[in-house]
Amino acid sequence: MNRKELVAEIAERAELEKKKSDEVLQHNVEIILKSVAKGETIAIPRFAKFARVDRKARMGRNPATGETIKIKASRKAKITPLKA
Repeated sequence: MNRKELVAEIAERAELEKKKSDEVLQHNVEIILKSVAKGETIAIPRFAKFARVDRKARMGRNPATGETIKIKASRKAKITPLKA
């Protein structure tokens, strides 16, 4: 299912116009992105948990050459599906 199909399904189930349904979806995405960027965790029951993961710098190995390399610290978003 792509975004257009999701918007249409939300509009149909919530009895909204597609434009309004798209706005609601966009606002939800923005709220999740801002909250996770701040380090907050968002859990939507029976759907998913969104969290920021801070990874420390570490040493790794280039699989092609076997050379030891330093991997920079990074931040990633982690999405964990929850039980239905």
